[in-house]
Amino acid sequence: LYFSAQEGILIFYHIKELQYEMKICADISQPISSLVFSPDYTSLLLVTDQGTVYSYKPAHSGEAVKLLDTSSSCFLAADFLTPGNNYCVSVTISGEVQVWSLEDGTFLSKLNLGIEVHV
Repeated sequence: LYFSAQEGILIFYHIKELQYEMKICADISQPISSLVFSPDYTSLLLVTDQGTVYSYKPAHSGEAVKLLDTSSSCFLAADFLTPGNNYCVSVTISGEVQVWSLEDGTFLSKLNLGIEVHV
C-alpha cells in the first residue's frame, strides 16, 4: 500500500496477515495531490498541485526523480498516456491538456479545451 503524507512524503506499507512494515520511500518536500501507477505497475507518478511530476520505481527503491515542472498554480492532475510508460498527460484548471515525454520531461504538445476543468 502506497500513500503520501501532506508534507510530500511517499510511504509504503507492506501488509501480510496481521503484521505490517512501514517504509519511507521518498520525500519531495511538496504536498502530493495524486499517485498514479503506470499500466504495467513498474513506475509511480507523484503529482503535486504546483505542477511538478516525479517518478518513483518501486523495484529500484531509489529516490523520486523530478520528471517535469509545469510551474503552474492551476495544475490539476497527470496520468500516463497509454499504451506504454513513455508519455504523460497533464491538465490545468483553465482546460489546457499537455503531453510530456517521461524520458526527459520534454513538452511535446498541448490542446486547449476552451472550458474550465474540475476534478
